[in-house]
Amino acid sequence: MRRLTDYRATVHRCADNEVAQVVDQVLGGRRVVIPSGLPRHWLPATVAATADENHAAEQIDDMDGVVTAAAVAIAETGTIILDAAPDQGRRVISLVPDVHVCVLRVDQVVATVPDALARVDPHRPLTWISGPSATSDIELNRVEGVHGPRNLHVVITTYP
Repeated sequence: MRRLTDYRATVHRCADNEVAQVVDQVLGGRRVVIPSGLPRHWLPATVAATADENHAAEQIDDMDGVVTAAAVAIAETGTIILDAAPDQGRRVISLVPDVHVCVLRVDQVVATVPDALARVDPHRPLTWISGPSATSDIELNRVEGVHGPRNLHVVITTYP
């Protein structure tokens, strides 16, 4: 997943029982939106978490960040795929807040795009993430946060 750092994402590696510590380092003391199926042991007491219940974009925009899981990640491209499963939530919650913490198990990382496509359902809404949101204008000035979070933290966990 070296490509993630090439895309200016921050990568954290830890055991599953240490995810809350990483989330605390990134989002401690802040308000976050979470999908309804997110494992609660990933959240520290220092985070004010609100489960998404079809909140309007304006309500989500008031949040400081989001914590989600992922469906699969591609090592070759540094791309993470979310498929709107209960631990990932609606697409809007991963695009509106300024900080996205995405938790990924090491067994969800595959080598290539075809390997990832074999693991996802093409009928589900797929969000492909390759680093923080960024775009460039005609003069190639990079602007971050236009179409999604400016800060992406990927937490790769091993089993406890």
